[in-house]
Amino acid sequence: MRYGLGMVLVVTAGVLWSTQGLIFRQIDAAGTWATLFWRSMGMIPVLLAFLVWRAGGSPLPAIRAVGLPGALGGLGLVGAFAGAIYSIQSTTIANAVFLFAASPFLTALIGWMTLGERVRAETWAAMAVALTGIFVMVRDDLSGGAMAGNIAALLSALGFAVFTVTLRWGKVSDSLPSVLLGGLFSLLAGAVIAGQMGQTLAVPAPDALWAMAMGAVTLSGGMVLYELGSRVVPAAESALLSNIEVMLAPLWVWLFLGETASSATFLGGAILLVAVTMNGLSGARRAAA
Repeated sequence: MRYGLGMVLVVTAGVLWSTQGLIFRQIDAAGTWATLFWRSMGMIPVLLAFLVWRAGGSPLPAIRAVGLPGALGGLGLVGAFAGAIYSIQSTTIANAVFLFAASPFLTALIGWMTLGERVRAETWAAMAVALTGIFVMVRDDLSGGAMAGNIAALLSALGFAVFTVTLRWGKVSDSLPSVLLGGLFSLLAGAVIAGQMGQTLAVPAPDALWAMAMGAVTLSGGMVLYELGSRVVPAAESALLSNIEVMLAPLWVWLFLGETASSATFLGGAILLVAVTMNGLSGARRAAA
């Protein structure tokens, strides 16, 4: 595969992920756990089929190869997926996706605390800028319902950070089997927790279909494209290119649904994106040196 095609695949993955907020807005009655359940129902067959195709047979060896770290990473994804769903249902798309972008910094902190990974001076500086952006975004929501959505978005970013660090801990080179495990765990968590909370999984058919389409096309489809593209595009560049998700997600809901956010959200989000870009560019330069 050529580098140019790899870039196209990574960018396409980011574009697909950016449409998830728009799809979420089509779900009327399903709560967080029912949405998690039905989205996982759409996600699992696609990832499983891709792993079978790639292996030319049973995907079980690839799944077994991720071991305990992959399973723990899958559990981290349960929190990431559930937090993302709750946050998008509770706050604006712009708030949610900008706060998701804090994940690289949480990854650096957790890796430093648990694995002893060195945090570069440039990353510490970018974290300080990112914290400024987050504060600007959420300061108007320190009281009120929107704050719960902001916290859920940060917990989602934390879940993705846990996923990333566990794979580093186990030196897992192939993340897709862990994502598949995350989908399976999310399916179970959605069913069990919905039942414990007295919520039903028997949501209106359009809600279930929208959630399954999101899992099959935008989430797992994007992950497959990203995995293919990242084989020829360096990790730091892939991460930066996929940030198109953060820029496009608020645009789609504004264009099609008229949903907008406060000036503080966009100012804080811009600061946060600058921090992410600073960190990514410095990492790319260091890798090329």
